[in-house]
Amino acid sequence: MGCFSESLSSFFNNRWLVFVAAMWVQSCAGIGYLFGSISPTIKTSLNYNQRQVARLGVAKDLGDSVGFLAGGLSEILPLWGVLLIGAVQNFVGYGWVWLVVTGIAPVLPLWAMCILIFVGTNGETYFNTAALVSCVQNFPKSRGPIVGILKGFAGLGGAILTQMYAVMNSPDHASLIFMVAVGPTMVAIALMFIIRPVGGHKQIRSSDGFSFSIVYSVCLILAAYLMGVMLVEDLVDLSETVVIIFTVGLLVLLLIPIAIPVALTFSSRWSRPSVEEALLSDSQKQDPGKSEDDSQDIIFSEVEDEKPKEVDLLPAHERQKRIAQLQTRLAQAAAEGAVRIQKRRPRRGEDFTMMEALIKADLWLMFFSLLLGSGSGLTVIDNLGQMSQSLGYDNTHVFVSMISIWNFLGRIGGGYFSEQIVRDYAYPSL
Repeated sequence: MGCFSESLSSFFNNRWLVFVAAMWVQSCAGIGYLFGSISPTIKTSLNYNQRQVARLGVAKDLGDSVGFLAGGLSEILPLWGVLLIGAVQNFVGYGWVWLVVTGIAPVLPLWAMCILIFVGTNGETYFNTAALVSCVQNFPKSRGPIVGILKGFAGLGGAILTQMYAVMNSPDHASLIFMVAVGPTMVAIALMFIIRPVGGHKQIRSSDGFSFSIVYSVCLILAAYLMGVMLVEDLVDLSETVVIIFTVGLLVLLLIPIAIPVALTFSSRWSRPSVEEALLSDSQKQDPGKSEDDSQDIIFSEVEDEKPKEVDLLPAHERQKRIAQLQTRLAQAAAEGAVRIQKRRPRRGEDFTMMEALIKADLWLMFFSLLLGSGSGLTVIDNLGQMSQSLGYDNTHVFVSMISIWNFLGRIGGGYFSEQIVRDYAYPSL
């Protein structure tokens, strides 16, 4: 019984479980990509013209982009609190929109509808923040793939939610807004105590590369599956049973990655400690007073200062062994008072505070790149429903799903190749 309890505790503190839970939350966080599907319903129900719908789209884009409040709260609140705030915003914002569209609540002025759309979509930024913060801290050496996969699933959320809506088989298109209000809220609340930092830098395993390969394979299969299902449902008049089977297949694909933390927890072959962890002293492992920030300072800062230059020329296994030994000696010396760990400005790839990031040119380069480069894509996404209807297509969900799938593949590829370029060639990935 004690062994099972220990295994269960290890499972819930496994960083891969946090990653999989974050993927599930992100799968429901692509609310902004569904605006092209729900905007025709809002336009018809409230007798809006295209200019008014465009203003709602601007409010949606602002809600999806203004993330400084979510980022600031993640510094002072536990991540479950950040997820809870996002769930409440999503439910209140889109829930009220649904009440207005269905006539249950009185029609509001356009500015009030813009606020509701902003609040509802801004809940997505809280989901993104909690998922990214927890996983980046748990996978400090694999940030490129982690960010690419999680942001990719946020993009794929539009296609996933559209397929879920197909099961409802409801002639009332307003029910899609209801699903957007309720579905992501329930998923975020169900998983909010799992998504958290768990000291992932101490859980590095030799099997991590294989685990990432499984995740990438599932991503590619999932994108191909959704693309095939979408085309079949559009071209062939399927029965409700077949649509349910397709949706169950989608859920199975989303559940497959949970096998990774299960295998890492209950398989003795995969549960071997890493080279770095094996070389840490018992006092460092058992010292409860040692903070995560101190450990990160030793890993990323002092080791870089004390590391001989020839270490970088060693084979990967030997290099990890030498760095782990140096880290252990520094930890022991710091505990004895022989070495003082100095707080200094972090290097690229390390964690920055908000004020430290604001004075870096890298932040502003990325900010203006996104500001100037993302407008055209958002314009197409916001008006995709009206564009499809103007060309004579009644089922706008197909085009929303298609752009969501290709967005997913682009983000996954961006995270993968950026990591390879930076790691192998030391070129900026931007």
